[in-house]
Amino acid sequence: MGSGMFPVPGAELYYEVRGSGPVLLTILGGGSDAAMAAPLAEALAARYTVITYDRRGFTRSPLSGPPGEQRVEEHADDALRLLDASGGTPALVFASHSGALIGLDLLARCPDRVRRLVAHEPPAFGLLPDAGRWLRLSEETAELCRSEGVGPAARRLGEETGMAAPPEPDPRLPEWVRAMLTRMKANLGTSLLYEQLPFSRYVPDAAALRPLPLVPACGADTRGPIRDCTLALARRLRAEVAELPGDHVGYLRLPAEFGAALHGLLSAAA
Repeated sequence: MGSGMFPVPGAELYYEVRGSGPVLLTILGGGSDAAMAAPLAEALAARYTVITYDRRGFTRSPLSGPPGEQRVEEHADDALRLLDASGGTPALVFASHSGALIGLDLLARCPDRVRRLVAHEPPAFGLLPDAGRWLRLSEETAELCRSEGVGPAARRLGEETGMAAPPEPDPRLPEWVRAMLTRMKANLGTSLLYEQLPFSRYVPDAAALRPLPLVPACGADTRGPIRDCTLALARRLRAEVAELPGDHVGYLRLPAEFGAALHGLLSAAA
């Protein structure tokens, strides 16, 4: 595995590269970092050159100035720069949760750089009939984070969306998992304060995306508003939702099964 730092406007991105073959960029969401995509990357490294990274402001990707509102478009520009540095040919992209919003923006604005995008459970709340409710929830959880801290805000968000905050690191877990969970907990504040609200306002450009190589996907075990968002996006795209193994983090819990199913979706781009 190779790793390094990649400069972008306003930040430096920590990245990891595994394997050989067509370039596959992974973009995760929330407080995740490259470690959460590592098991999937290992499962796919025999088939792809897998690039994983910590998004700006998270873990090992420091901002060059004080934190501020995070925009989907700025993160998509980061992903584009990583792709440009990886070579001139269009790349495959797997993106999950808020990372899927980034992937959708990247594909809509730079379709010549993306060979195929699998957008896994994008929280496109703006496509739901009760979009205002979810926007208010983002505002309320950001304020709760400021007034009472990360824990109460994360619990409130989890109760409404069905996605629990990362658990406390259990001493029985492998060291790398404990370290990842510790980093994710530290990243949650950044996500709740600076990312949740602006990302909730983002509405994918369905008209631009409709003719492009895009697969909306959802975990077979995922229920609740995140599945509703994926279905709403698929309706706008006039597309079917592909089911992938597991739940919202099936790529971490079931990397071999998830990787095999993902390969099936990606290889359709060949």
